[in-house]
Amino acid sequence: MTQQPTQQPMQEPTQEPLTVTVIVGSTREGRVGGTVARWFLECAAHREDLELNLVDLLDYEDLPARYPLTPTEAMLRFTRHVDRADGFVVVTPEYNRSFPAGLKQAIDFAYDEWHAKPVGFVSYGYSSHGLHAVEQLRAVFTELHAMSLRDSVGLNLVDELPRGPESRAVTTMLDQLVWWGRALREARATDPYPC
Repeated sequence: MTQQPTQQPMQEPTQEPLTVTVIVGSTREGRVGGTVARWFLECAAHREDLELNLVDLLDYEDLPARYPLTPTEAMLRFTRHVDRADGFVVVTPEYNRSFPAGLKQAIDFAYDEWHAKPVGFVSYGYSSHGLHAVEQLRAVFTELHAMSLRDSVGLNLVDELPRGPESRAVTTMLDQLVWWGRALREARATDPYPC
């Protein structure tokens, strides 16, 4: 009689929290992006596996409108935030089935710093919940060798923000972000990403 190997229960490895940069992508006057970002941060605040940092593009008014030959201090400051992060959550509105031009310009200021890191999305709009913007961003981040998460959070501006400290969509997206973030952080540490 062959003895079956006993299966050991999976043990949760003790790991440092993931450093996740939450980027607010709208700089439009009267925007609701700041409100949506605060709501998201409240939903995620109880998680011990994440260290969340807010980067609001409104605080980067000195980012150049044209891409200069020499990076400006604002560009370098933004790129340092991207470089230090293990993953990202982009909070974006949908404007005309896409995302804001200022967000695209900021994303393009970094390149290698995005590689092999997960990106989640919190989008807002009207009937589409901002999902057209997310689909456009997925193509951009694929080109930057980043891993865009399958599940995202979409909000309809006609509705109120969901109440309570927990949102099922937020939980699902952040669970995926943590899984990919840990896997990719370990992979980057042991084997540099080829590009």
